[in-house]
Amino acid sequence: MFARIFAGLIAGGVLVGTSTAFAWSPFDAGDRYQRGYGRYQGGYEGYQGGYGDYQRGYQGGAPFSRGFGGSSGGGTGVAPAPGRYAPGTIVIKTGERRLYLIQGNGQAISYGIGVGRIGFTWTGVKKITAKKEWPSWTPPSQMLRRRPDLPRHMVGGINNPLGARALYLGSTLYRIHGSNEPETIGQAVSSGCFRMTNEDVADLYNRVRVGTTVVVQH
Repeated sequence: MFARIFAGLIAGGVLVGTSTAFAWSPFDAGDRYQRGYGRYQGGYEGYQGGYGDYQRGYQGGAPFSRGFGGSSGGGTGVAPAPGRYAPGTIVIKTGERRLYLIQGNGQAISYGIGVGRIGFTWTGVKKITAKKEWPSWTPPSQMLRRRPDLPRHMVGGINNPLGARALYLGSTLYRIHGSNEPETIGQAVSSGCFRMTNEDVADLYNRVRVGTTVVVQH
C-alpha cells in the first residue's frame, strides 16, 4: 500500500522528504516554495477525517477547516457600494484589495482578496463564463516558460492553488478563485488572478451565476 502511495506522489510531481512534501505554488510573489501540498503524515491518506472532509466545502453548511477558511484578508462584511452598479455586479478594486458584490440600496458585500503582483495587474470588464468546484489546474505555456519547474497538471483538491472554487473571467486565463495559502490574501502576489480564502470564495460562488458582470478597477 505504501509503495503505491509513494509512487503516486512521485508521478504527481511532488517532492518527498522524510515526512513532508511540497508542491509548487504558481502564484507566489518571490518564486519560492510555499505551503503547497502541506504536510503528509504517513502518506496521502494520513489526513484525519480524510480527503472527503475537505471536498464537502459548503455542502450542508460544513465549514472549511485547518486554516482553509479564515479571514486573513479582512473577512466578509457589508460596506458602501463603490459606485452605482446594478445589483449582482462584482466590482474589484485592486488598489484596495477588495472585491465588492453589489446588493442595491448603496450596499455591497465586501471580501478581502489577493491581487496581481507588479507587472501582472489589469483592469477591464468581463463576464463570468464558468463556475467550478475544486477545479483542476493546468499551467499556461507562458507561465511554464517563466517557471519550467511547475507541474504540468494538478487535480482539484485542498492542495491545488485554485482552492475550493473558481469563477472564470471571459475568455482570459484569469479567475476569481480560492487558495491553499490563505495567509496571502490582502497581498499583491498572483499572476493576475484574484484569490480569496476558500470560505469567502465558496460564499461568493453561491451568490453569483454564470453571466455575472465583473468590473476590475485600480
